[in-house]
Amino acid sequence: MLATFVPLIILFVAFYFMLIRPQKKRESKVKDMRAGIKVGDEIMTIGGIKGKVVLAKEDYVVIETSGEKSRIEVMKWGINSIVTDKTDLKAE
Repeated sequence: MLATFVPLIILFVAFYFMLIRPQKKRESKVKDMRAGIKVGDEIMTIGGIKGKVVLAKEDYVVIETSGEKSRIEVMKWGINSIVTDKTDLKAE
């Protein structure tokens, strides 16, 4: 009877270390990134809008985009990344 459950247990352990654990690490990293956003950071939203943070609250941020200084309120869950490399990759 024990021999029947051993492959099932091994399969579960393999799924945990190959799928579940890495996903939780990524989610934790993104959550920390979103919590650490401060005024002056350049961000990229999930929709592809790039802007500079001018106001940061608990649930949302206000970003300033384009040369006309348009301001947009964005929920923190809609932020994809903080832009660190400011060079245009298409120009190369």
